[in-house]
Amino acid sequence: MELKEKLTILADSAKYDVSCSSSGSNRKSKKGEIGNVASYGICHSFASDGRCISLLKILMTNSCIYDCKYCLNRKSNNVKRAIFTPEEICEVTMNFYRRNYIEGLFLSSGIIKSPDYTMELMIRTISMLRNKYHFGGYIHAKAIPGASEKLLNDLGKLVDRLSANIELPTQDGLKLLAPNKNQDEVGNIMSYVKSNRSKRYVPAGQSTQMIIGATKETDYEIMRKSESMYDKFDLKRVFYSAYVPVNKDNLLPSLEKPPLKRENRLYQADWLLRYYNFKVDDLLDKNNPNFNVLIDPKADYALRHLEDYPKEINNCSYYDLLKIPGIGVTSAKRIVTSRRNFTIKFEDLKRMGVVLKRAKYFITCDGKYFVDFNLFRKDYIQNNLILEESALQRNSVIQLSLFNE
Repeated sequence: MELKEKLTILADSAKYDVSCSSSGSNRKSKKGEIGNVASYGICHSFASDGRCISLLKILMTNSCIYDCKYCLNRKSNNVKRAIFTPEEICEVTMNFYRRNYIEGLFLSSGIIKSPDYTMELMIRTISMLRNKYHFGGYIHAKAIPGASEKLLNDLGKLVDRLSANIELPTQDGLKLLAPNKNQDEVGNIMSYVKSNRSKRYVPAGQSTQMIIGATKETDYEIMRKSESMYDKFDLKRVFYSAYVPVNKDNLLPSLEKPPLKRENRLYQADWLLRYYNFKVDDLLDKNNPNFNVLIDPKADYALRHLEDYPKEINNCSYYDLLKIPGIGVTSAKRIVTSRRNFTIKFEDLKRMGVVLKRAKYFITCDGKYFVDFNLFRKDYIQNNLILEESALQRNSVIQLSLFNE
């Protein structure tokens, strides 16, 4: 099989793994090396400065000894199989890098022969890329659950970031759809990486991925799992991948298309956990276990706690500012700094980066509401937010991917 055909097969097979993101690594090339990792990192969509960044995202092989019900590459599927040699991956990576097609590599794999054998192939490849080809750019690899600790140690010294995919939110779901896999093995990888992480070992940290909609867990269960992993393993990111119906099986849900709106709400909630001081129990509970698909989680929280609003921009705390829809971390800091010098009015907020068309319903400026205070009602605010979001997101929700679907 020609290299071009392998690349077509194994790049396409990798598109369902979305667990690659900003590196957070700041390693510079040594003399004689090619490539470097800037502090803003490499990602599969956009860097923190707004640049679009590319990774070569491929599988070592799409052959697999496992038969996970949801996976296109399950062993029982009749799909065309291919495997790269380490030399071929190095050749493709270096050629793409020199042509400025990519700035890094994301390498995952199906399980061939055994977890240890697969990890050995990946280590041989990345070691060759680092030591023979002197590639100093960003590399993100997917650790293989069940592989030995020694191999995990060797791989972590070569890459910037590792991901170990939890796959499904619960062990029961994994047992149903992927009986060869075990969440404890993934947890062991995460614990090891956390314990050994340093400037020379997985400097950009670790991430994971959950498939959403293949099993019956609620958003509350999913977010509790994410919150637990963030706290326990110090993860950089949890990625949520809307289940794509690529196989037919009685154990799989009958969906016509991926639940992308749900995926979007989970990402929004995840952002609130990591940057806005929210807890899962602030957003959901057992009596309200799923996100409102009509409005984002932060706005939904504010509407369910309307007794705590409107908040006065000129004197509420920084953490209260973060709970106002339309106000982000940067704009909250600007507000705190600016109000020391002058009394903030509605017209000042837009210049500070506030999304005023959302925030205006939940704030006062110098004691004044944006219109008649008699309109501070849940039905009025909710209807307006739904109309605004419908206009903004009509036909615009897409699944995070390197590839155009």
